[in-house]
Amino acid sequence: MNRLYEFDLSLCIRFNRISAYRSVEWLFRLISRLGDGVFWYSLMLTLPLVYGKPGWAATAHMLSAALPSLLIYRYLKRKTSRQRPCAVNPRIRQSTAPLDQFSFPSGHTLHAVCFTTVVYGHFPGTIWLLAPFSLLVALSRPILGLHYPSDVLAGAVIGLLVASLSRLVIPFS
Repeated sequence: MNRLYEFDLSLCIRFNRISAYRSVEWLFRLISRLGDGVFWYSLMLTLPLVYGKPGWAATAHMLSAALPSLLIYRYLKRKTSRQRPCAVNPRIRQSTAPLDQFSFPSGHTLHAVCFTTVVYGHFPGTIWLLAPFSLLVALSRPILGLHYPSDVLAGAVIGLLVASLSRLVIPFS
């Protein structure tokens, strides 16, 4: 287990070094801020305008997937209480303020993957925009010193599972 932690930490340090470049740090701080919800709320408002009734269905699906995502995220944060890498290792520089105290899992990544999967299921043509944005959100977390790569991976897996299970309740159109 210790070897996995050391590997996770070494990857985190490597990702975080990229933030030493001010333009890269600025870009990933912007991506992170958009991933706080601004991008997703804007998308929820835009889908009905662009797609009409199917857009409303996709927005409702996103909202219905958001609730279990949030509940799982909050439960795991409290249960694991994993300290953020920037709080544990002085070699990792925090480039922006975290939304909460703990690291596991990455809520930004969880929601990005969940929402991308849901919207893709309704409108496959959106993947060219959503997949790169979600990838940048996921990368922003260790680059900004807020998450270990394993936090990001766990967030992505949980987001994919929630979105996939949500299809049982609300099928993709």
